[in-house]
Amino acid sequence: MGDVMRLSKAVASLLLWALAGTAGAQDGDRRRARDFESEIVREVERGIYLKSNIGSALFFNTHGQTRFDGSGLFSGVVALGIGVGSDIIDRERFSAAVEGQFSQALFNGPRTEELGQFSDLAQGDVHVMSGLVSFEASTYLTRRFGIGGRAGGGATIIPLLVDELEYNETILPLIGGVPQALHQGAKPTLLIGPTIEYYTKLSHFSLGADIDMLVILGLDIGLYPSGYLKYTF
Repeated sequence: MGDVMRLSKAVASLLLWALAGTAGAQDGDRRRARDFESEIVREVERGIYLKSNIGSALFFNTHGQTRFDGSGLFSGVVALGIGVGSDIIDRERFSAAVEGQFSQALFNGPRTEELGQFSDLAQGDVHVMSGLVSFEASTYLTRRFGIGGRAGGGATIIPLLVDELEYNETILPLIGGVPQALHQGAKPTLLIGPTIEYYTKLSHFSLGADIDMLVILGLDIGLYPSGYLKYTF
């Protein structure tokens, strides 16, 4: 009888050990699964970010006027932008962000001999500088790819690039002595447009494109299509 009791206790202990090992393995599997899921989620970083844009720009119909050959008065060369922002809503299928951005677009303007009929417009290269604050909302078609829209506002300035004395003595007489409104202070500016974004497998980096329409009050409507690289901290 004693041998039977000892054998029963040994079998019971072996069963308890096996069950405990199985439960521990299952707990380990669950922990590994949770860690794996967390790692996947962390691949898409949202928060404070830096963003750099490069693209081009155009004005639709500057003051309703065109050059002699029928082309637009301003020919876009390149547009650059740098911004800083923060995601304020972060959900699996939706995000929203606030962003501040400074952009500069370079245009070729009318030639000197064309200024006679374009009295309120610039001559030579034109630098359009804008400081803007925007709100962005996006929905995500997949975990990594989102599409949304941006809206905001700010101010635009177009500085005088030529020497002011030369401008006053040489250019102003060609345009009737009236300073070009283009260069007279900051212009209120509105922004609206679509945006797309793709989160790369490098967890802090994403790529995308913005197509911003700028309504520069007192000047024109501009279109700024650009691609961007974004780094999220």
